[in-house]
Amino acid sequence: MKPEVTAFFDDATNTISYVVRDPAGSSCAIIDSVLDFDYASGRTDTKSADAVIAYVQENNLNVEWLLESHVHADHLSAAPYIQERVGGKIGIGDRIKIVQDTFGKVFNEGTEFQRDGSQFDQLFQEGDSFHIGQLRGDVLHTPGHTPACLTYVIGDAAFVGDTLFMPDFGTARCDFPGGSAETLYASIQKILALPDETRIFVGHDYKAPGRDEYAWETTVAEQKAANIHVASDKNREAFVQMRTERDATLAMPKLIIPSLQVNMRAGQMPEPDEQGDVFLKVPVNKL
Repeated sequence: MKPEVTAFFDDATNTISYVVRDPAGSSCAIIDSVLDFDYASGRTDTKSADAVIAYVQENNLNVEWLLESHVHADHLSAAPYIQERVGGKIGIGDRIKIVQDTFGKVFNEGTEFQRDGSQFDQLFQEGDSFHIGQLRGDVLHTPGHTPACLTYVIGDAAFVGDTLFMPDFGTARCDFPGGSAETLYASIQKILALPDETRIFVGHDYKAPGRDEYAWETTVAEQKAANIHVASDKNREAFVQMRTERDATLAMPKLIIPSLQVNMRAGQMPEPDEQGDVFLKVPVNKL
């Protein structure tokens, strides 16, 4: 089946969120939602999430899933906010436990922070399937950017998160804790083994040099033919060398510190103190 896909581009973080709809009914899933956050003031806003909610309500859609492709390091998830208003189960890969253990230590979360993925409604493994109305979704475990990255293959569409970008921009970085260029290369081959006509929807776009417009939809065939990092004429050794050298030059995402603390909790803020105030930690010389 061919799901109806509506994209929402967030200018502040270059993130694309998706509403994926069963064309035969009103069921839908929301993938990689965004909670706006101003780091300088420490203030959140729901403008991006409200746009998605408005679309859902205006089209009388039934939200069955709120899917996360991974624990994002560049934006905060709005999944709990959206769930409270329009429902849906929050799902992520079961390797979230590895991410929680790693960053639970980085942020000195203590024993009260559960590292078993229990903050999420569903933990997916390789080969799992789910349904959005009559649409079947299949889960591919595609780590390398992070240990918990998933690709959701829903009908003829694959939602790849940060694993692949548009062909003229390439692939995800692999230098976060638990990342691996070798693993990413293998994961990408798994995606490129899907049928050539499979539509690929990417998690971010930054407009490659020479391109005037943002873009987020491509195909397996286009990726195999033209991806600047992993096209058919690129081998594993060259990719690993390129990715490792390139990642060494990249700065940390500006929202990585708040994003990780919130997203490893399924989009929830840390527990408030006795006065009801919420605080995020800034680890020094840890990332």
